[in-house]
Amino acid sequence: MQTIRLSKIFHFEAAHALYGYDGKCRHIHGHGYTLEVTLIGRPLSDARHPKNGMVMDFGDLKQIVHQAVIDEFDHALLLCKQSPFQELSSVLAGYSERIVWLDYTPTCENLVIDFAQRIQSLLPPPVRLHHLTLYETPTSCASWYAEDQQT
Repeated sequence: MQTIRLSKIFHFEAAHALYGYDGKCRHIHGHGYTLEVTLIGRPLSDARHPKNGMVMDFGDLKQIVHQAVIDEFDHALLLCKQSPFQELSSVLAGYSERIVWLDYTPTCENLVIDFAQRIQSLLPPPVRLHHLTLYETPTSCASWYAEDQQT
């Protein structure tokens, strides 16, 4: 049986601010994110099963990624709980009902780590997450690979 890598691409919009950063990104600003999710597994070999020949149904993968990431992060303001923005939470809530308070600075790198953990927790065995690539802009991205996590 052959091992296959299966990928699906997702898009979402979000705003963030990198408190303490020494550049323009310390200010609240938005991005059109692109998330590429790649799984690895072997196609099901059971002629009686409706998913025969699939590593995973693309519709099932879509459902998992929406549950793990898109439903919470799309059109949200992403802020670190430990930043002074927390002091403005009641004021900000008056302008946005979609604020996601994170335990980390919402950099592209930290987001892709978080997304990997969220998606992995929902994948049915024996399918595994191979890698994620999160594009913050069309030319800037961060990637997470399962093989790099083996220490």
